[in-house]
Order: sequence, then C-alpha cells, then structure tokens
Amino acid sequence: MFVSIKEAADYLEINETDLRKLIFEKKIKAFYDGEQYLVNTAQFDTHIKEMERIRAEIQAYLSEPVPESLFVKDED
Repeated sequence: MFVSIKEAADYLEINETDLRKLIFEKKIKAFYDGEQYLVNTAQFDTHIKEMERIRAEIQAYLSEPVPESLFVKDED
C-alpha cells in the first residue's frame, strides 16, 4: 500500500526528516507522483517479520541453561 511520507513515518515510528533523508540516500524506495513522495509499506513487512524471527531465536538461545563443563572439579 502506498502512503505519504507522514503516514510512512508514523508506520515506522520515526520522524519525517529521518525518513526523507533515507529516501534521498536511496535506502528506502519511494515513488514521486509529481507532487509528493509515496512509500510502499509492504517493503518493510518482510524486514519486520525477519527481525521478529531473529529476536525470538536470540531469546530462545539466551533462555537455554548453560551446560556444566566436564572440566570443572567439585572440591567439597
């Protein structure tokens, strides 16, 4: 879905100035219709889903218990 820069900034939770900067640096694709830039929000959906998947993997890794070392001696 194509939205204005203001709507895209709200969607990404960043300010409009930063979004414009990313557009002019060609880090975010946008379409100029002769009056304003329009941004397709679908280009962010894949990235957001991938970041959520990575975050879940990291949380699963961090929640695993640390295995006991075979080299640790119990000196009681």
